[in-house]
Amino acid sequence: MTSTTPSRGRRRAPTKMERAAGKAAALQKPRVILALLLLLGLTSVMLLDGYLRSEIGNDARVRDGAAYDKVPQKILDGGPLLTFTGGTAKTQSVPKKTIVLTFDDGPTPTWTPQILKVLDDNDIEATFFMVGSMVSRYPGVVKDLVDQGNEVGIHTFTHVDLSYQGAGRLQRELKQTQLALAGAAGITTTLFRAPYSSEINAVDNYSWPVYKEIGNLGYTSVFVDTDSDDWKKPGVSKIVQWATPKNNEGAVVLMHDAGGDRSETVKALDTYIKKMKAKGYSFTTVSGAMAKLNGAPNGAGRTGTAGSGSGQAVEAGVGQTGAGAGAGAGAGAGSGASGEQPGGTQSAPGSGSADNSSDSSSNKVNIEQSGQQKATGSTLYEGKALIYAVAVAEWVLPLLSWLLLVVGVSVMGRFGMMLLLARRHYRQRNRKRGKGGKFSWGPTVTGPVTVIVPAYNEKECIANTLHSLAQSTHPIEIIVVDDGSTDGTKEIAESLGLPNVRVIRQENAGKPAALNNGVRNASYDIVVMMDGDTVFEPDAVHQLVQPFADPGIGAVAGNAKVGNRNTVIGAWQHIEYVMGFNLDRRMYDLLRCMPTIPGAIGAFRRDAVLEVGGMSEDTLAEDTDITIAMHRAGWRVVYQEHARAWTEAPSSLKQLWSQRYRWSYGTMQALWKHRKSLTDKGPSGRFGRIGMPLVVIFQIITPVLAPLIDVFTVYSMIFVDFWASLLAWLAVLVVQLVCAAYAFRLDREKYRYLAMLPLQQLAYRQMMYLVLIHSSVTALTGGRLRWQKLKRTGEVGTPAGVS
Repeated sequence: MTSTTPSRGRRRAPTKMERAAGKAAALQKPRVILALLLLLGLTSVMLLDGYLRSEIGNDARVRDGAAYDKVPQKILDGGPLLTFTGGTAKTQSVPKKTIVLTFDDGPTPTWTPQILKVLDDNDIEATFFMVGSMVSRYPGVVKDLVDQGNEVGIHTFTHVDLSYQGAGRLQRELKQTQLALAGAAGITTTLFRAPYSSEINAVDNYSWPVYKEIGNLGYTSVFVDTDSDDWKKPGVSKIVQWATPKNNEGAVVLMHDAGGDRSETVKALDTYIKKMKAKGYSFTTVSGAMAKLNGAPNGAGRTGTAGSGSGQAVEAGVGQTGAGAGAGAGAGAGSGASGEQPGGTQSAPGSGSADNSSDSSSNKVNIEQSGQQKATGSTLYEGKALIYAVAVAEWVLPLLSWLLLVVGVSVMGRFGMMLLLARRHYRQRNRKRGKGGKFSWGPTVTGPVTVIVPAYNEKECIANTLHSLAQSTHPIEIIVVDDGSTDGTKEIAESLGLPNVRVIRQENAGKPAALNNGVRNASYDIVVMMDGDTVFEPDAVHQLVQPFADPGIGAVAGNAKVGNRNTVIGAWQHIEYVMGFNLDRRMYDLLRCMPTIPGAIGAFRRDAVLEVGGMSEDTLAEDTDITIAMHRAGWRVVYQEHARAWTEAPSSLKQLWSQRYRWSYGTMQALWKHRKSLTDKGPSGRFGRIGMPLVVIFQIITPVLAPLIDVFTVYSMIFVDFWASLLAWLAVLVVQLVCAAYAFRLDREKYRYLAMLPLQQLAYRQMMYLVLIHSSVTALTGGRLRWQKLKRTGEVGTPAGVS
């Protein structure tokens, strides 16, 4: 029997869904680009943070015990201040009874401010040799330090031993630190101290060329006279003792404001300053000491007692000698391949900075900071951009770490819930004896039902579908709703000559309209809905309708199986169907909040469908939409594991992407449409109270954030600890394998397909994540999609032929 909905001709106005599809197609490319930009941004933030924390590009080698025969002896015997004037090396020593306090490895937000307070309380300044990565992370500390009158120098960006690095790495270490200083405090500097350096007599054949290169770029290399060894935490008295120079000599004194617990350093510092002032010592910065050596006016330094002499410069030059250029000497501190000083012109000690003031007090401060220049131009803007980028990374990475923890707990929680509840569900539904006796839905349902088969261009599959229904052990009528097919689907269905088959022809309007047409024409109170590419087992309909013995049940979800599982893509989907969909449905069924009745196999009370308004076209997931609507109408929705149907899954990645994109986006639409279920009262609000949060957490939030696990795993494997990261990933894989194996056991599936699980985790899962992210971007940007037709092969035959 055939009935036809009249056609309005070949030319017609586009439907609402077709117009929406056109808009969606135009918007897809920008959304894909946006998703890729988000991924690129996340990767960039992680790489930047890893570089700042020396996880990326870290070189922990430290040279020790190398020969020094190529280093001029006068340099080895010279003072701690090394400059190059016109390519000629020159060293100077700090004037007698003068202390240059220097602090390495900072800044830190904990210890640097405490040290600054001690310095301020004692009215002195110091020089801080800073690691660029730390500067970029704590710019506020650097600005406070400079505003207080202290001086800064470069200690490289990542604290590497430069004697192992090439010229390119050297240039980057200098430039990046200069940019960090420019962004943090608006300055650049000509002072440099190499990591792992100490006294100048420790310069060797490998580090000497580095110092020459740095000197030719205009930097002053600052070594140490007296090392407090505060990093050893020897106690306050030892730090004070080891930092005290002998015989009233002047000294560059080394302490640290980073690298661990510096509480002893803070305590020792105040004691040390007071002790040295009592001995008549003055304190100044590196630039202040060099200005004093070079005869600058208003000699630098704040004395503890009167009469602490100006000191005499001690030269150990190579070649020409005379007045050194000081902290700002040379061609300018290099920040790029050209060796150009970032931030403007250089200034010699004593000449003042770019902000010279006629006030004598200001001039003194400028002298003590004359190794610094005001950053200008591109250096300033690039520096600020670096600080902002690091600030974003410092904010984003902790957030991502917390989200990673949430995802991990959620994933493991979901696995735990699925295992426990699925086991309980299985034992309950397959109970044959014990308390309550054999499980039963009630009196056996034997009355005829209507099976609705929506079909659009299903010529490859429709014959197998209808033949499988013809073998049903339950009395049925079959309604094929041909949704404007152009490939002869209607003619094939009619030509089979099967009993109890009606073919209804309608103009193409989409699957929801086809199903509604079938419901209106159904002869019986129970309707079974399926896809046109699905084949039923002979007892599928009978098993599917048995729950309707309970008058409170309004809909039943069947057990959909992947028929074309013997390909890689098919096997991946087979694992997903068994482990994800069916195990999930057992859990949701027990919690009485089933979110979706699969389109491949589901049954409804006809009156319940009409009560909720039929299959809606508001979303692309009409099956999820009507399932939630049934819950809200007060009906119970259950899962019948013994009602099995075999469906043809997408056979290409493109088709798979298209299908899952529609599913994911449609689910989001359905959840948004029914968001008011969260406030529904009574039994009808059970889905909103339990199901909605679980679906949002497990099917949207967790999968969207789940790529973090893989991104962090790959990052850790490459840059942190490969074996520890690999073991962690394998541990998660084992948990998933256990869950999958249990799901296969419950469904009596063959375990051999689980051999594809590791590859599924590496490839298929990543694709599903991208699909969901793509769907989320589409949802957030307000796009719409049309119901899409997948290409079918018809390879899924009768269930008996499927292993």
